[in-house]
Amino acid sequence: MTRRWGAIAAASALALGLAACAPTAEEPTDDGAATEWPEEIVLGLVPSQEVDQLVLDAEVLGDLLSEELGITVRAEVTDSYNALVVAMQSGQAAIGMFGPIALVQAADQAGAEPILQSVRFGSSTYVTQWFTNDPDRFCETEVVLDEDGFAFCNGVLDAESGPVGESALALIEQDEAISFVDEGSASGYYYPATQLEEAGLDPFALSGSFFAGGHPNSVLSVARGDATVGVSFNDARGNVVEELPTVGEDVVVFAWSTAIPNDGVAVAGDLPQDLKDAITEAFLAIADSEEGLAALDAVYSIEGLVPADLDALDAARQVEANFGE
Repeated sequence: MTRRWGAIAAASALALGLAACAPTAEEPTDDGAATEWPEEIVLGLVPSQEVDQLVLDAEVLGDLLSEELGITVRAEVTDSYNALVVAMQSGQAAIGMFGPIALVQAADQAGAEPILQSVRFGSSTYVTQWFTNDPDRFCETEVVLDEDGFAFCNGVLDAESGPVGESALALIEQDEAISFVDEGSASGYYYPATQLEEAGLDPFALSGSFFAGGHPNSVLSVARGDATVGVSFNDARGNVVEELPTVGEDVVVFAWSTAIPNDGVAVAGDLPQDLKDAITEAFLAIADSEEGLAALDAVYSIEGLVPADLDALDAARQVEANFGE
């Protein structure tokens, strides 16, 4: 079963959801014997694609986890990272799949334990990409296309790491129509807002900015002219090319942020330790199978999983601290 939560619903459903999701574990015995597992746990996710499709994809992942663990894992799609942090904090979710900033928030605010991080393109880090429908204004070099027909400028196409193209951010105005992703997103808000602050803009006084509610939605906002500039993970244009075949050329990537630790998986801190270990092994087993890897790819374009890099997450924690509330 898969359904959607909103931030308000997540809070108001506490009394109803807590009994279903909270562990029923007994206190650990003196000899360290395993504690009792709950009959059902909830896996929480946040939209990074069209929500109805994510609901279906998440259900497949939940079923695979259920098979590995031998207990029911019910997938729930929240409206935002903040809602998922609240769900972890209130006991309504036992597993959460978070962006790096939200992963830090889940650890610091909800007592969650990061266990795994995603791998894409052979790396456990990624960047914010800045894109525009006005390359004449934001491209300081000629627009070039990659082999898939996706457009870049300012040296981004040849870059191996960020930051790159940041000088173009100084061209953004305080009332610019900017499409961010989610207020809890690292690549979709925290890191790019920090870049704007370093470029001399007040990120808290951007009168034309808005949250698109997902990385593909941010791309579409720029493609459709609702915003002049937008941000997402790299390269979210590929997530909407079937819906909008010309998006790769219509939306030009002109800058990258510094490296950001990839999104990851956290478990509730008060779960029995043997269940936490089993969840970790279940995800790794899923990532090691053809069917499981297809499910992870469908949900979040995950190509593999590795143990959580706590040092890298500390760097994300510092970005959050520098940025403020």
